[in-house]
Amino acid sequence: MTQLVAVLIDGLIYSSWLFIMAIGLTLIYGVMKILNIAHGSLFALGAYTAASLAGYWFEQGYPAMGSYAVMLVSAVLVGIIAGPLLERGLLRFMYGRDEIVLVLVTYATFLILEDFIKLVWGVDPYFLYQPYGLLGSFDIADLTYPNYNLLLLAIAVAIGAVLAWALTRTRQGKILIAVIHDREMAASQGVNVSRVYFVTFTLGAMLGALGGALTAPMISVQPGIGAETIVLAFAVVVIGGLGSLPGAALAALLVGIVRAATVHFRPELDLFSIYFVMAAVLIVRPKGLFSTQEARKI
Repeated sequence: MTQLVAVLIDGLIYSSWLFIMAIGLTLIYGVMKILNIAHGSLFALGAYTAASLAGYWFEQGYPAMGSYAVMLVSAVLVGIIAGPLLERGLLRFMYGRDEIVLVLVTYATFLILEDFIKLVWGVDPYFLYQPYGLLGSFDIADLTYPNYNLLLLAIAVAIGAVLAWALTRTRQGKILIAVIHDREMAASQGVNVSRVYFVTFTLGAMLGALGGALTAPMISVQPGIGAETIVLAFAVVVIGGLGSLPGAALAALLVGIVRAATVHFRPELDLFSIYFVMAAVLIVRPKGLFSTQEARKI
């Protein structure tokens, strides 16, 4: 019984992390139809920036609880700087081209940003362990978990709820949905599609950086975390259905539970669990769990 509870809790925690990590990628593809491989580097930039700024915060002896605000500010800074630079400086010149071209462009951007990270922060790992244990812990079924995991779960639920509300209940969200379904028709009705793309990519970059900032206290921040992250994010997005917010949430939950069960019962298969889920889903639903209907061109 204790092991089943552990599987459930570990699965929920891992699912919340997966969702935060992948939601920005889902949003960008849903609106802009760009498989943004550079999302992994945005995640890494968020982690490195949070580790540097929050680390400095602790070194100066400032109030420890303020480190959470510093981590949030780090994600916002990365989003509002890197997002506009990439979208306005590079991607806007590629709109209308084949999706494969955009994949290659974002992959090249990913490689450049990975070297940029090494030039700025070096190759030595950064550690930001303080926020992970700062909130204390809780016990359930003879198991002890840091309360930081509850914070991660709450943030994932909040992000999903806010995005769902914004897309369905606000004017800007309905404009966004119009652009998703038919960019040309939305433009003919006076929608500034270029501005929608700009805001969407900046928000997606911010969410990617937030995932990195929140992950920094849980890992060793070192070169390569962007590459590992983008593989997992793509798996979640593909399983859920490209561009689907509910699909990303369900896929993250499914992958999280399966991985937790694998770690507890068959740990030697841990590396293959996410790919097993992806293969099983795509055999039944080749376009993902919540694949959107595509307009048929005549």
